[in-house]
Amino acid sequence: MTQYADISLQADSLSCIRDTNILFENLNFSVSAGEILVIEGRNGCGKTSLLRILSGIRQQDDGRVSWGGEDIQKLGASYREDMAYLGHLDGIKHELSSLENLELVSIYGKVSEDSIDDALETIGLSEKAELKAANLSAGQKRRLALARLLLTDCRLWLLDEPLTALDKAGIALFEELVKKHVAEGGIVVLSSHHELKLEGANTKRMSWS
Repeated sequence: MTQYADISLQADSLSCIRDTNILFENLNFSVSAGEILVIEGRNGCGKTSLLRILSGIRQQDDGRVSWGGEDIQKLGASYREDMAYLGHLDGIKHELSSLENLELVSIYGKVSEDSIDDALETIGLSEKAELKAANLSAGQKRRLALARLLLTDCRLWLLDEPLTALDKAGIALFEELVKKHVAEGGIVVLSSHHELKLEGANTKRMSWS
């Protein structure tokens, strides 16, 4: 079982502007090893923009994001190796099978100790391993996207509406994966319109108008 060292993700005076609209400004928070931060708020308030800033995909208009005390822009590739980002889109290649999609994970970052077979079994897609992703249901595609989290040794998970298309069983599975990750010292920052059952986990919530 992976045990991560103590580390934190910190945002200082973050501001984000879309066109001429201020989505948020002077946003401050810190998430440490073993913690979950749930970002809540109405549609269009900037939850996705914040997650993209935390991932380094988008540049903030003001402020600083640091990982272990160092600016993520300066850390560059070393930060990306520590971080897994799952956006609204599943990011899977529909022309490849479930198995082939997961085989690509080793190209993009540090690989965990879990095997692809174990990941497929955990997410309930063992029988779909050879099936092209294009032929999976929306919920199965989301499960396949989540399986990548099991195969990367990333301590920080940034997840944008990860429950999209999941049924009750899929949601329950996701909740267990998150609790296991933080129990091992990982960090999870996610946005969700759903009420998550994360009993026993150190969970923070943040919202703004």
